[in-house]
Amino acid sequence: MPNTLHKALPLSAMLIAFAVSCNKKEDSAKTSSREEKPTDKKENIVFFDDFSGTAIDTANWTPRTDVFVNNEQQAYADSTATLYLDKNVEGAENGALVIKALYSPGYLAENGKKFDFISGRMDSRGKKEFTYGSMAARIKMPLGSGYWPAFWALGAQGKWPDCGEIDIMEYVGEPDWVGCAMHGPGYFGDTHLVNKVYFDGTDVADWHIYSADWTEDEILFKVDGKLFYRVTKPIVNNYGPWVFNKPHFLILNFALGGAYPAKINGVKTPYNGIPQSTVDDIKKGNAKVYVDWVKVTK
Repeated sequence: MPNTLHKALPLSAMLIAFAVSCNKKEDSAKTSSREEKPTDKKENIVFFDDFSGTAIDTANWTPRTDVFVNNEQQAYADSTATLYLDKNVEGAENGALVIKALYSPGYLAENGKKFDFISGRMDSRGKKEFTYGSMAARIKMPLGSGYWPAFWALGAQGKWPDCGEIDIMEYVGEPDWVGCAMHGPGYFGDTHLVNKVYFDGTDVADWHIYSADWTEDEILFKVDGKLFYRVTKPIVNNYGPWVFNKPHFLILNFALGGAYPAKINGVKTPYNGIPQSTVDDIKKGNAKVYVDWVKVTK
């Protein structure tokens, strides 16, 4: 084989090459450092209520008494017996909202009908409305078949279901799971867009954070920060138009019995979806939903 001669680089060229190599390593180290170092992300909070005052803030919420749907067995009452604040709720940092259901046989509702139960419902319609963002609430619920509390958002424009509905959390008396759902034109009632999440080593009677991250083309449902259901615009468009691009308001309510619980537990007496054991629990004053806080971030 012929001998191959290697030309030695001049000293100046060697120094330049060494400097370039060092600079590349330094730049690489800087880039790696920027990628690995976590960045502090501050929440852009657009709404927050921790129910730390002496009464429900009417700048945020309006109690409702005019809702009669789903064959629910309660009437909603605008009363400090059904909606009030309590500063001594265990596990709540600055007090909590209490939504309480009561046995009140013969209660005459504003629609002229009589009910044996009253409960609470309030919403932020016309006061706090949002388009996109993360909607979250920290909630603790009672155990009992037939209970039906919910945290959800409803479109402020148009009639249901065309306005759009985002059910962030629904509990229908099964202690080990909660559900979420979306309703709109072509996908409502027994909608295809529904899912549930099972708790691991805990249940609904513990504090949990229920949330939905809403953007212009998807909604992510989470419990305690863990994603369990993703709904995208293309998925929705299989059933009907995506209507989640306009303002929604928040709702907190505590229903009793009715179509959904009855579908799950099969109970018809003494009340639709409410067994006697739950009636007894309500009479004892145990039917309370606690809400530590509600927050919306962008």
